[in-house]
Amino acid sequence: MDFILKFTLLSYIWAMLDMYLKYLVSEKRYSPKTVSAYRSDLYNFFVDMNLSEYEEIINNTTPSQIRSWVLKLMDEDHQSPRTINRKLSALNGFFKYMIRERIIDSNPINKILTPKEKKRLPVFLEEKQLNNYLDIKKDNTDDNYFSIRNQIIIELLYATGIRRDELINIKINDISTDYIKVMGKGKKERLIPLTYNLVTLLQKLIKKRKEIIAENDDEYVFLTDKRKKMYPNFVYRLVKGTLTTAGFTGKKSPHVLRHTFATHMLNNGADLNSIKTVLGHSSLAATQIYTHTTFEDLKQIHKKTHPRK
Repeated sequence: MDFILKFTLLSYIWAMLDMYLKYLVSEKRYSPKTVSAYRSDLYNFFVDMNLSEYEEIINNTTPSQIRSWVLKLMDEDHQSPRTINRKLSALNGFFKYMIRERIIDSNPINKILTPKEKKRLPVFLEEKQLNNYLDIKKDNTDDNYFSIRNQIIIELLYATGIRRDELINIKINDISTDYIKVMGKGKKERLIPLTYNLVTLLQKLIKKRKEIIAENDDEYVFLTDKRKKMYPNFVYRLVKGTLTTAGFTGKKSPHVLRHTFATHMLNNGADLNSIKTVLGHSSLAATQIYTHTTFEDLKQIHKKTHPRK
């Protein structure tokens, strides 16, 4: 292929992708992490296709081309159904955007059957063990900012089901006498109820915070040991280390505490819509995975206790 034609086609495809990625940031308000993943998936799709077909791919992509690409991902690259479906989701969003901009007329993804994923039940901690640990920790925490911070992070993740990034960005003014305000995915704000004990603990943390740092900063509630704004990996290491020391086995992470919150709420009678609202899910389908968890739990109880087992 002529070099100038190659360059023209490349410029065309990269310009279309750049338009779409900017749209995800400015209008859809996707996180930088999500946009980065979409960029990688879309670039890889066009690199995998023949360069001479770039213009055709944008303007007249066929389902058969996409099926061939999916087969390549499965057979040659040995990628999981979950990964492939994520890539198809990125491609689907891109083609929808192209329709919106009147560049193409139809979405070829609509005729693609996505690979079936194996259902993965959320991992959660045992309720009695976790509550016993929190009760013991409450009575054995040193009276300084860092010890109280460590205790509250576990308490807050479990009591509210908030995401790690939501916790990191909590500011002093986000805490009220009976609720906490968090900014979720898509810049959607929500209010989450707090217990009296947790509010008291947070107020104590804020008081201790003022003893170690000046008030003319951004006033994030949670700081690192170096008195800087907390970052994701710090929270992950803290949660994993704390739960490991406490004797918990299996997977241990901030997201496991989120799963634990939702599972325990459902087990104790909360309805799915209430859990959906607190978790900040955009659809009930995302919350329904916890019904599978409780059903699996029920099956185990039935197997162990039924007299006709």
